[in-house]
Amino acid sequence: MSNPKHELLTPANCTLILIDHQPQMTFGVANIDRQLLKNNVVGLAKAASVFNVPTVLTAVETESFSGYLWPEIVDVFPGHKVFERSSMNTWDDVAVKEELKRIGRKKLVIAALWTEVCLTFPALEAMAEGYEVYFVEDASGGTSVAAHEMAVQRMIQAGAVPITWQQFLLEMQRDWSRKETYDATLGVVHDHSGAYGVGVEYAKTMVHKMPQSAMSPHVVAK
Repeated sequence: MSNPKHELLTPANCTLILIDHQPQMTFGVANIDRQLLKNNVVGLAKAASVFNVPTVLTAVETESFSGYLWPEIVDVFPGHKVFERSSMNTWDDVAVKEELKRIGRKKLVIAALWTEVCLTFPALEAMAEGYEVYFVEDASGGTSVAAHEMAVQRMIQAGAVPITWQQFLLEMQRDWSRKETYDATLGVVHDHSGAYGVGVEYAKTMVHKMPQSAMSPHVVAK
Protein backbone atom coordinates (compact mmCIF):
# COMPACT_ATOMS: atom_id res chain seq x y z
CA MET A 1 0.00 0.00 0.00
CA SER A 2 1.36 3.45 -0.90
CA ASN A 3 2.26 5.90 1.82
CA PRO A 4 -0.57 8.50 2.08
CA LYS A 5 2.03 11.14 2.97
CA HIS A 6 3.38 10.78 -0.56
CA GLU A 7 0.10 12.21 -1.88
CA LEU A 8 0.02 15.90 -2.64
CA LEU A 9 -2.46 18.01 -0.75
CA THR A 10 -5.47 19.02 -2.84
CA PRO A 11 -8.55 21.17 -2.21
CA ALA A 12 -10.55 17.92 -2.05
CA ASN A 13 -8.49 15.90 0.43
CA CYS A 14 -7.66 18.14 3.40
CA THR A 15 -9.13 20.31 6.14
CA LEU A 16 -7.46 23.41 7.59
CA ILE A 17 -7.58 24.06 11.34
CA LEU A 18 -6.57 27.48 12.66
CA ILE A 19 -6.06 27.41 16.42
CA ASP A 20 -5.83 30.34 18.85
CA HIS A 21 -4.59 33.16 16.63
CA GLN A 22 -5.62 35.63 19.32
CA PRO A 23 -3.98 38.73 20.85
CA GLN A 24 -2.87 37.29 24.18
CA MET A 25 -1.36 34.25 22.47
CA THR A 26 0.37 36.54 19.94
CA PHE A 27 1.97 38.55 22.74
CA GLY A 28 3.82 35.42 23.89
CA VAL A 29 5.31 34.49 20.52
CA ALA A 30 9.10 34.92 20.49
CA ASN A 31 10.49 32.68 17.72
CA ILE A 32 9.24 34.66 14.70
CA ASP A 33 8.56 38.33 14.00
CA ARG A 34 4.92 38.75 14.94
CA GLN A 35 4.01 40.90 11.95
CA LEU A 36 5.52 38.25 9.65
CA LEU A 37 3.56 35.62 11.54
CA LYS A 38 0.31 37.52 10.97
CA ASN A 39 1.13 37.93 7.28
CA ASN A 40 1.71 34.19 6.95
CA VAL A 41 -1.45 33.17 8.80
CA VAL A 42 -3.67 35.52 6.82
CA GLY A 43 -2.06 34.31 3.58
CA LEU A 44 -2.80 30.73 4.65
CA ALA A 45 -6.42 31.61 5.48
CA LYS A 46 -6.88 33.30 2.10
CA ALA A 47 -5.38 30.28 0.33
CA ALA A 48 -7.95 28.02 1.99
CA SER A 49 -10.71 30.44 1.02
CA VAL A 50 -9.64 30.63 -2.62
CA PHE A 51 -9.76 26.84 -2.95
CA ASN A 52 -12.81 26.25 -0.73
CA VAL A 53 -10.83 24.07 1.67
CA PRO A 54 -13.04 23.34 4.71
CA THR A 55 -11.66 25.40 7.57
CA VAL A 56 -12.21 25.00 11.31
CA LEU A 57 -11.61 28.11 13.43
CA THR A 58 -11.17 27.67 17.15
CA ALA A 59 -10.25 29.96 20.04
CA VAL A 60 -9.49 29.51 23.74
CA GLU A 61 -10.98 31.56 26.61
CA THR A 62 -11.73 34.49 24.35
CA GLU A 63 -13.35 36.90 26.80
CA SER A 64 -11.59 35.83 29.99
CA PHE A 65 -7.99 35.76 28.76
CA SER A 66 -7.00 35.49 25.11
CA GLY A 67 -9.04 38.09 23.23
CA TYR A 68 -10.93 37.68 19.98
CA LEU A 69 -9.61 35.88 16.92
CA TRP A 70 -7.60 38.25 14.73
CA PRO A 71 -10.02 40.37 12.68
CA GLU A 72 -7.99 39.68 9.54
CA ILE A 73 -8.95 36.00 9.82
CA VAL A 74 -12.59 36.83 10.55
CA ASP A 75 -12.62 39.05 7.44
CA VAL A 76 -11.54 36.10 5.30
CA PHE A 77 -14.28 33.88 6.75
CA PRO A 78 -17.23 36.21 7.45
CA GLY A 79 -19.95 34.55 9.50
CA HIS A 80 -17.81 31.44 10.03
CA LYS A 81 -18.39 29.61 13.32
CA VAL A 82 -15.55 29.95 15.84
CA PHE A 83 -15.37 26.97 18.19
CA GLU A 84 -14.80 28.33 21.69
CA ARG A 85 -12.79 26.15 24.10
CA SER A 86 -11.56 26.10 27.67
CA SER A 87 -8.91 23.43 27.12
CA MET A 88 -5.45 24.24 25.77
CA ASN A 89 -5.80 21.04 23.74
CA THR A 90 -8.22 21.35 20.83
CA TRP A 91 -8.48 17.56 20.77
CA ASP A 92 -10.26 17.68 24.13
CA ASP A 93 -13.12 19.61 22.51
CA VAL A 94 -15.96 17.32 21.44
CA ALA A 95 -17.54 19.89 19.12
CA VAL A 96 -14.33 20.37 17.12
CA LYS A 97 -13.81 16.64 16.75
CA GLU A 98 -17.42 16.17 15.65
CA GLU A 99 -16.99 18.89 13.03
CA LEU A 100 -13.90 17.15 11.66
CA LYS A 101 -15.82 13.87 11.51
CA ARG A 102 -18.64 15.64 9.67
CA ILE A 103 -16.20 17.03 7.11
CA GLY A 104 -14.75 13.53 6.77
CA ARG A 105 -11.20 14.15 5.58
CA LYS A 106 -8.16 12.39 7.01
CA LYS A 107 -5.54 15.00 6.09
CA LEU A 108 -5.47 17.82 8.65
CA VAL A 109 -3.47 20.98 7.97
CA ILE A 110 -2.94 22.77 11.28
CA ALA A 111 -1.51 26.12 12.36
CA ALA A 112 -1.65 27.34 15.95
CA LEU A 113 -0.36 29.52 18.74
CA TRP A 114 1.57 28.26 20.61
CA THR A 115 3.56 25.60 18.78
CA GLU A 116 4.61 23.70 21.90
CA VAL A 117 1.08 23.49 23.31
CA CYS A 118 -1.88 24.31 21.10
CA LEU A 119 -0.29 22.81 17.98
CA THR A 120 1.62 19.87 19.40
CA PHE A 121 -1.13 18.49 21.66
CA PRO A 122 -3.85 18.07 18.99
CA ALA A 123 -1.32 17.03 16.36
CA LEU A 124 -0.14 14.09 18.45
CA GLU A 125 -3.62 13.00 19.48
CA ALA A 126 -5.07 13.38 15.99
CA MET A 127 -2.36 11.10 14.61
CA ALA A 128 -3.11 8.60 17.38
CA GLU A 129 -6.69 8.50 16.09
CA GLY A 130 -5.68 7.85 12.49
CA TYR A 131 -5.50 11.35 11.00
CA GLU A 132 -2.57 12.54 8.88
CA VAL A 133 -1.22 15.84 10.21
CA TYR A 134 0.52 18.54 8.18
CA PHE A 135 1.52 21.47 10.37
CA VAL A 136 2.19 24.93 8.95
CA GLU A 137 5.49 25.84 10.57
CA ASP A 138 5.63 29.50 9.58
CA ALA A 139 1.99 30.17 10.50
CA SER A 140 2.58 28.91 14.05
CA GLY A 141 4.64 30.45 16.84
CA GLY A 142 6.14 29.42 20.17
CA THR A 143 7.20 31.23 23.33
CA SER A 144 10.90 30.90 22.48
CA VAL A 145 13.06 29.68 19.62
CA ALA A 146 13.81 26.49 21.60
CA ALA A 147 10.14 25.90 22.48
CA HIS A 148 9.11 26.17 18.83
CA GLU A 149 11.98 24.10 17.45
CA MET A 150 11.66 21.29 20.00
CA ALA A 151 7.92 21.11 19.37
CA VAL A 152 8.56 20.89 15.64
CA GLN A 153 11.04 18.07 16.19
CA ARG A 154 8.64 16.23 18.49
CA MET A 155 5.83 16.37 15.90
CA ILE A 156 8.10 15.29 13.05
CA GLN A 157 9.41 12.35 15.06
CA ALA A 158 5.82 11.35 15.79
CA GLY A 159 4.97 11.39 12.07
CA ALA A 160 3.61 14.87 11.34
CA VAL A 161 4.68 16.62 8.13
CA PRO A 162 5.97 20.23 8.19
CA ILE A 163 4.89 22.63 5.45
CA THR A 164 4.83 26.42 4.92
CA TRP A 165 1.86 28.62 4.11
CA GLN A 166 3.08 29.42 0.59
CA GLN A 167 3.72 25.75 -0.11
CA PHE A 168 0.08 25.12 0.83
CA LEU A 169 -1.13 27.84 -1.54
CA LEU A 170 0.93 26.62 -4.50
CA GLU A 171 0.14 22.97 -3.80
CA MET A 172 -3.53 23.87 -4.07
CA GLN A 173 -3.03 25.69 -7.40
CA ARG A 174 -0.30 23.41 -8.79
CA ASP A 175 -1.07 24.08 -12.47
CA TRP A 176 -1.24 27.61 -13.90
CA SER A 177 -3.70 26.38 -16.51
CA ARG A 178 -6.34 26.22 -13.74
CA LYS A 179 -7.72 29.61 -14.68
CA GLU A 180 -10.65 29.56 -12.25
CA THR A 181 -8.25 30.15 -9.34
CA TYR A 182 -5.34 31.75 -11.23
CA ASP A 183 -6.12 35.39 -10.49
CA ALA A 184 -7.03 34.79 -6.84
CA THR A 185 -3.86 32.78 -6.25
CA LEU A 186 -1.72 35.55 -7.70
CA GLY A 187 -3.70 38.02 -5.59
CA VAL A 188 -2.64 36.19 -2.44
CA VAL A 189 0.94 36.06 -3.70
CA HIS A 190 0.84 39.78 -4.47
CA ASP A 191 -0.32 40.67 -0.96
CA HIS A 192 1.55 38.14 1.20
CA SER A 193 4.55 36.61 -0.62
CA GLY A 194 7.12 39.38 -0.23
CA ALA A 195 9.69 39.44 -3.04
CA TYR A 196 7.67 36.86 -5.01
CA GLY A 197 4.70 39.20 -4.89
CA VAL A 198 6.85 42.13 -6.03
CA GLY A 199 8.00 40.01 -8.97
CA VAL A 200 4.40 39.25 -9.91
CA GLU A 201 3.57 42.96 -9.86
CA TYR A 202 6.63 43.72 -12.02
CA ALA A 203 5.73 41.05 -14.58
CA LYS A 204 2.13 42.26 -14.71
CA THR A 205 2.95 45.93 -15.23
CA MET A 206 6.25 45.91 -17.11
CA VAL A 207 6.05 42.70 -19.15
CA HIS A 208 2.31 42.36 -19.75
CA LYS A 209 1.62 46.14 -19.63
CA MET A 210 -1.36 45.74 -17.31
CA PRO A 211 -2.52 48.57 -15.04
CA GLN A 212 -0.71 48.97 -11.74
CA SER A 213 -2.69 47.99 -8.65
CA ALA A 214 -2.08 48.80 -5.00
CA MET A 215 -3.48 45.48 -3.82
CA SER A 216 -5.39 42.46 -5.02
CA PRO A 217 -9.17 42.12 -4.67
CA HIS A 218 -10.14 41.04 -1.16
CA VAL A 219 -10.45 37.27 -0.91
CA VAL A 220 -13.32 35.92 1.15
CA ALA A 221 -14.88 32.52 1.63
CA LYS A 222 -17.41 31.56 -1.01
